[in-house]
Amino acid sequence: MVRPIHAVLPLLIAAVLPFSNAGAQTVAPRDLPYPGALQLDVDATDLARRVLHVRQRIPVQPGALTLLFPQWIQGNHSPTGPIDKLAGLRLRGNGQTIAWQRDPLDVYAFKLVVPEGVSELEASFDMLTPTGGNQGRVVMTADMLNVQWNQVALYPAGYYARGIQIVPSLKLPAGWQAGTALELDSRQGDSLRYRAMPFDTLLDSPVFAGRHFKQIDLAADAKTPVRLNVVADAAKYLEAKPEQIKLHRELVSQAFKLFGSRPFDRYDFLFSLSGQMSGIGLEHHRSSENGLDVDYFTGWDGGSAINRDLLAHEFAHSWNGKYRRPGGIAAPNFNVPLSDSLLWVYEGQTQYWGYVLTARSGLWKPELAREALAQVAARYSHDRPGLAWRALQDTTYDPVIAQRRPKSYTSYQLSEDYYQGGQLVWLAVDAKLRALSGDKRSLDDFARVFFAGENGDYRVKPYEFEDVVAALNGVAAFDWAAFLRERIDGNAPPVDGLAASGWKLVFTDTPGEFQKLAEGERKAVDLTYSLGMSVSNGDSSVNSVRWDGPAFDAGIAPGNTVLAVNGYASSGERLKDAITAAKDGQHPIELLIKNGDAIKAVRIDYREGLKYPKLERIEGTPDRLSKIYAPK
Repeated sequence: MVRPIHAVLPLLIAAVLPFSNAGAQTVAPRDLPYPGALQLDVDATDLARRVLHVRQRIPVQPGALTLLFPQWIQGNHSPTGPIDKLAGLRLRGNGQTIAWQRDPLDVYAFKLVVPEGVSELEASFDMLTPTGGNQGRVVMTADMLNVQWNQVALYPAGYYARGIQIVPSLKLPAGWQAGTALELDSRQGDSLRYRAMPFDTLLDSPVFAGRHFKQIDLAADAKTPVRLNVVADAAKYLEAKPEQIKLHRELVSQAFKLFGSRPFDRYDFLFSLSGQMSGIGLEHHRSSENGLDVDYFTGWDGGSAINRDLLAHEFAHSWNGKYRRPGGIAAPNFNVPLSDSLLWVYEGQTQYWGYVLTARSGLWKPELAREALAQVAARYSHDRPGLAWRALQDTTYDPVIAQRRPKSYTSYQLSEDYYQGGQLVWLAVDAKLRALSGDKRSLDDFARVFFAGENGDYRVKPYEFEDVVAALNGVAAFDWAAFLRERIDGNAPPVDGLAASGWKLVFTDTPGEFQKLAEGERKAVDLTYSLGMSVSNGDSSVNSVRWDGPAFDAGIAPGNTVLAVNGYASSGERLKDAITAAKDGQHPIELLIKNGDAIKAVRIDYREGLKYPKLERIEGTPDRLSKIYAPK
């Protein structure tokens, strides 16, 4: 019987490569020091082609060896290491080429046999970073770059990442400056050499570099350096006013007051203001990657205000997520799968603290902070029918299930709802702690105990669900396990903390400041709570449709285009006017909808007018929310 070539090829490879063990599991990591230190040199000067050129030197011993490309990226909570963008891998030793084979069942693993007499392996490859947003996150432009070390480093299997020492260097374009939490050992021209460190520390310490760079001191005192490292598309976007810097310093001060200890020896906000490099919000222990549009400082009173919680969120992660992290996420290396089941603590509570710290620092005024929270409460009261079939707990697996790919009906499918759904759960916890203690204790007390540690010590301290429950009981005795599980595993919207905080959700026909800013920033008309859809301001394309909402019932789907409103060319204002006019029952809402090449007329029977979420005080109840958002 003649076998096809695809069947014969594995046999040929096995005959030629003695290290072939197709289907074998990669060797499990051991908590032992790796002999010798790896050397890593990254050339980031190829801006025109957006390519990072990598050279590595790895101490080795003769015999079988597996090199790993990082797969499970902490902070992404998923196996998203961009292995598809690695190209040109070559291995050499003592001047001779060494063959390698990819494990067919673990494509992040490269297997080889080190010949006798070879004590150092030379590896080289190129990281072909995206040249457009359709290929992934753009990390190199003509004026800035973002080096994430997990994209430019291989490491030997069989060891904990903390047991592998590595000495990195980075060559920048001429005249560029860089921000990072790494300690600089030396600089020769535009080549930066950093001090030796464990491999996991390197991968937790990215670099932002750029032609237009500014470093701003945010330290609350001289004990622990905290810096805001800003790169921008142009120098003019770096100009921050003294009162803006003061608010960011207050953010640091309020975080220190909240958590008490400082689980880092320094902290660097890495912040890009760009319309060319993709945005980001990614936590690290001693730094964070943050990327927003160019007008963060220069358009202070504009739409960028809705995103001011980004820095607070990522800063809070140094305590919650990096120093204290779920045991399932405290993996020994970057190719062991993560267990995301406690992301409602890791991300949900951090989302809560992000809003709190943004309000306490003054980056959001109290009214704007309440309006931001109203948007969250409205989503879980009126825009999450998916909770009827899918609990918040199940959404913690979404980073693996969906890996942040777009969804057609997010309100029904749900997404990573452990963020904002978890935020509302922690609001309920905070309100309950205050009620149980006669408003003498709160989630702040939990934070100071649960996240306590030695200043400057950034060793990871894992936790489990039982540890969270025990810490809450230490603040105020209660059946916290049942309280939490009811909200995380149940199918009811987790919005009871709002009333327990002294406020209720209402809808008005006038958008608040946050709503106006959000619509301007996103260039969309948000009719989620009236027609049940959001429409682009530019081409009237339908961005989202609420499952079982009026637009959905009329047969409108995401991706459609609204061509006309009641016989006139579509616009956001005409849609709003039609919704208002329909309240009298005499003026139906008639739309002309384009679906691919098909065009159809639809009538929406909706008569309740425009609806925008807002928080309103519940008279006669304690105003705990104002106390939560008040500065310390």
